[in-house]
Amino acid sequence: MSKKVVLITGTNSGFGWLTANSLAASGHKVYATMRDINGKNADRAKALSQVANVTVLDVTLTDETSVKNAFDTVITKEGTIDVLVNNAGVAMFGVAETATPTDVQWMFDVNVIAPWRLMKLALPFMRKQSEGLIINVSSGWGRFSPPFSAVYGASKFALEGLSEGLHYEVKPLGIDVAIIQPGAFPTEMSQKIQSGSDASVIDDYKVIADIPNKMFTAIGQMFETANPNPQEIADAVVKLINLPKGQRPLRTVVDPSTGEIIKAANDAVRVEYTKVLAAFGMKELLGSQV
Repeated sequence: MSKKVVLITGTNSGFGWLTANSLAASGHKVYATMRDINGKNADRAKALSQVANVTVLDVTLTDETSVKNAFDTVITKEGTIDVLVNNAGVAMFGVAETATPTDVQWMFDVNVIAPWRLMKLALPFMRKQSEGLIINVSSGWGRFSPPFSAVYGASKFALEGLSEGLHYEVKPLGIDVAIIQPGAFPTEMSQKIQSGSDASVIDDYKVIADIPNKMFTAIGQMFETANPNPQEIADAVVKLINLPKGQRPLRTVVDPSTGEIIKAANDAVRVEYTKVLAAFGMKELLGSQV
């Protein structure tokens, strides 16, 4: 297995922390980004920076200059980038109408525009070497947008849309774009879910006020039954990197609870998607479907 230069976002906890450690243990050169490494994430940054093959970078993903400086650091030290893992994300839960335009802008800034900013920086180097891999961590809710997560689901739909179209455009150039769709996992992100800023409308939704509690109860029961391990996401990233170029699937579902539902939806859409590309004269972009 060849060793890769990997840039991964959101490494202060959860999937990102586990993935950075797993990739480093596999011998890859990892550039791990997180915010405020001299402040609230100082302990995490120090611990991760002591791992062999890991360099921690202080990055605010919604700040274009911060992102560009970090990316330039990678290029200066390594000359290129082989793998980009857009893992960082934020979540919002609650009645959709409570979300203000500012809330929605924030959600899309982190979950859509920030990944695209990094993809735009990475693609020229990947095109130059006719090889590269972009992995975007989406969600099962990037396929279905459930009640009370409409804004979050919309942002993941957008990330999937960018990833899916780009997957077919750059594959002939030797670049793979892959999506990982996690289900519900007990990570720190699940404990930091934001709510909409406009609470004035809550009283008008009393008729369905008990449904969110039922949802959380169901998720808790799934955790007890399936015992989902966040390490599965890190393992999925490692597996994608190890697969041969051109043989990486567009979507990988990692969800021991409801994953079969997501897989069935992916398979059904893929069949019709290939028909659409063929109908519009783009059959050659399909290559060998995996």
